[in-house]
Parts: sequence; C-alpha cells; structure tokens
Amino acid sequence: SLLGVPPESVLRVSAKEGINVDQILEAIVTRVPPPKDLDDAPLRALVFDSHYDSYKGVIAYIRVVEGSFKSNDVLRMFSTREDMRPVEIGIFAPSMKPVDALGSGEVGYIATGFKTVHECRVGDTITRASQPASEPLPGYLTPKPMVFAGIYPVEADDYPELRDSLEKLQLNDASLTYQPETSQALGFGFRAGFLGLFHMEIIQERIEREYDLDVLFTAPSVEYQVLLIDNEIIPVDSPAELPDESKIVEVREPWMTIEIITPTDYYGAIMEIVTKRRGIFKQQEYPAPHRVQLDFEIPLSEIIVDFFDDLKSRTKGYASLDYQFLEYRVDELQKLEILVNGEPVDALATIVHKKDAYHKGQRLITKLKELIPRQLFDVAVQASAGGRIISRANVKATRKDVLAKCYGGDITRKKKLLEKQKKGKKRLKMVGNVEIPQDAFMAVLKLNEE
Repeated sequence: SLLGVPPESVLRVSAKEGINVDQILEAIVTRVPPPKDLDDAPLRALVFDSHYDSYKGVIAYIRVVEGSFKSNDVLRMFSTREDMRPVEIGIFAPSMKPVDALGSGEVGYIATGFKTVHECRVGDTITRASQPASEPLPGYLTPKPMVFAGIYPVEADDYPELRDSLEKLQLNDASLTYQPETSQALGFGFRAGFLGLFHMEIIQERIEREYDLDVLFTAPSVEYQVLLIDNEIIPVDSPAELPDESKIVEVREPWMTIEIITPTDYYGAIMEIVTKRRGIFKQQEYPAPHRVQLDFEIPLSEIIVDFFDDLKSRTKGYASLDYQFLEYRVDELQKLEILVNGEPVDALATIVHKKDAYHKGQRLITKLKELIPRQLFDVAVQASAGGRIISRANVKATRKDVLAKCYGGDITRKKKLLEKQKKGKKRLKMVGNVEIPQDAFMAVLKLNEE
C-alpha cells in the first residue's frame, strides 16, 4: 500500500553504477502501449502543455491520438469551438523544428496565433474544422480549485502587470482560475483559485520571480457549501460573501483524508497537532521498521494555513504528507468579522468553527490594537461572531495639549478649552475614516498559533 505497485515490479536500477539500465528500455517497450496507426480517422489531438510567443501567439504542445493534419488545414478547439489556421506546426528535435504534417502517435506543436489564454486550454482536444470528431478525447475535466486566496499588488500601479502575469501563467496551468476583486483595505486585486496549498505557493513564487512583482496573498480559504432556507445550495469561497445567519440552514466544509509517514519517534507530536485541528484518527500501519503510516480525516481549512510547516518542524523534516478530497460535511461554522470604528473590514473576515471563534477573535483584536495607528479620536476595534461582539479594544486618541498656552488663570478657562476639544473630537469621530495600513494587515496574516 505504501508504493501502490507490487514490489516485484519495481526495477532495481542505479544510473550512477550503470546497473540494469537496459531493463528500463525493455520495460518501456513492454509496458508502455505503442501509438495506434489511425491516420484515416477524424483528427483528435490532446493539448498537454502550452506557452506564449509574442510573434506566434499561443503555442500548443500536442499529441496526435487519432487522424492527421497538414500545416494549411483549418483546426478547431473542441471546448471553446474556436477555429484557427496554424501559423506553424512542427516537432521537437529537441528544439522546435517546423514540418508540413503530423500523423497519429506523433508529438509536436501548433503555433495557433491565438492572443488570449481562454481560447487554448491545456487538456483540450483539437480536431479538424471541416471533418470534426464526434466527441473529445476522454478524461478531460475542467480542474476544480480547492483553495482560494486574494492576490493584491503591494503597489497599486502594478495592477495591470499583475493581470497580465496571471493571464500568462494560466496559459500552461489550466487549473489556475481568477477574477477581479476589490477590497476596502487592499484596493484592487484578484480572487484566485488553486488546486491546493502547494499550487498556491508555486504561483506566488512564479509571480515574484518571473514577473518581478511584489504581491500580497491574503489568508487562504476553502469553498464552503451553504444551504439556505429556500433549499438553495450556494458555493462560498470568500468569507465576506457568506450570507446572513438568519438565511442559513447549514454550512458544509470540505474534509480530506491525509496520510502521514513518519519515524515512530514523532508519533505523539503528530497526534497532538492533528487532533488540535479537529482531525479524526482512522488507522495506522507499519510499512517498515521504525516507520509508521498514520491516516486521518481533517477539514481542509485546518491544513491550508501552516499545518505542513508545523508538521515539518515537529518531526525535524522527516514526516511526509499526502492528502486528497473526501467529502463535504456539516459543522458548526460561522463568520468571524473584524469591525474598525463600527465598519466591517472585508479582508480580515474568516470562517471559523464555533468553538474557536472567541479565542481567534481575541488574538486578532489584541494584535490589531498594536498595529492600527492612533487617530485624533478613539477607535473601537471589535470582533463579531454569531451576531454578537465577542471581543473589543480601543485605540486611544492622540491628544493636543490645549492647555499649554494657559499660564495660571481661572479654572473655568481651562474647562472651556477642554470641552471645546471634546466636542471637536466627537464631531470628527462621526465623519472620520480609519485606514488600516497594509503592514498591519500583513502582520495579522502572520499571526502564529499560540
């Protein structure tokens, strides 16, 4: 069960010593099915990768499964129904080498001339426009994102560059989805969907490294299913979009099965970090001496923030983690909102379990009190969950010393000046807005578990 294949089928090979390398070539011939000779069948070619070229547009990497085509044929994308005449077709030898035709079983490329990513998706089927195939190649499903996060440029002027970089990343990563989003605290950005936490980290790294952009990722969230009182089920991937509690019958969250393989010395530490995050122990196996495989069920929302980092630090890097989707389950979930001066801050809202709401709310308020700059009036910072305020702190006002010019004199003069200042602050509080600085928001995201 550890390897997923019979042990006797594993080849014992050492490239360094040159041992049994010939067995790999034999295994490729015997185990990998050869391509079928189906040049006369209707054309069906699978797009398995792509990249963008400034002169030739989207270049699709394809494998021709059935049929054949020439460089002057008009081709059609199956899912988008877009037609195109290739700018160029060719093979990899190993660099791109133009050819006049491609047949069944061959791997090559098509310079489509498309200028947008939506017209040519990885996993789509290409057929001939004049003699289209009746159905696409089996197995292609639009990837369903599991983890969602907001992406915002640190500098507002970088918004167009961020949009262009996401478009180009989506070219060869069909599982990346995004749509424009506006936040009161962070300005204009995008709500992006990812297959998992590792996928999100890869996208963040590529945006920063390949496109030299300084971006801020909000705390990741998952897609919940919300059953309303009119029996309608709606997906919610942003805490700010969760409907009012009076309209909700139940909230369902995604659960995962996780498999942790670790040395037996860290058994207790792993049990502690998983059960602390609402995990349910299922079974254990000992695939090798001093190694244990632990299987758990755990909510996805509990493992997307810092679970992997915590696991690695507790096991000195020895533990490995594998997880896959199990099902949606009903639980006692509610929205934790942060209100600053009575106004909710959408970027700080989270969906939490009912039993965790009070402690998380208190920690957020304590941190925000330190980070929000003082104004000329008192600012109330509150955490709200379940329709009531569960924690509150005041950021004290900065005060001008209006009595500095009074050298002695009657006390009524001083009282008059203080009353005038008090009325001014009250009037200012009614019309004043509190702007949360971005560094305060980033610091809240880095709030560690206590």
